[in-house]
Amino acid sequence: MQLTLENPEHEYVLRGADGESARINERRLTASFVLAPATLVESWPVPDARTLAPEHLQPLLELDPEVILLGTGARQVFPPAAVMAACLGRGIGIEIMTNAAAARTFNVLAGEERRVVAGFILQGGS
Repeated sequence: MQLTLENPEHEYVLRGADGESARINERRLTASFVLAPATLVESWPVPDARTLAPEHLQPLLELDPEVILLGTGARQVFPPAAVMAACLGRGIGIEIMTNAAAARTFNVLAGEERRVVAGFILQGGS
């Protein structure tokens, strides 16, 4: 079996995430954040998916995604319907999942050079 180390072409690599923290490259984040392959927006002021409003999506939408991944913490929690509609009305896919699943999915899509943007909600929020 041949093993090959892959070095991603993008600037930010999400090494893992759970409900309380995430590791991007070698940094540990403990507040909610937005991530694209070449952009990190720290201190995204969203403490809970249930209180997410369409205006909270602005930092994600500004990054021109084709798909948005929303990591809602240790458990999958669906945001209000207006949040889903704000994406779908613009022709942008949105997937809701746990932070661990969103981290894995982000890395796969970024590796495929897709225009993926992820919002991660961490316990404690902002």
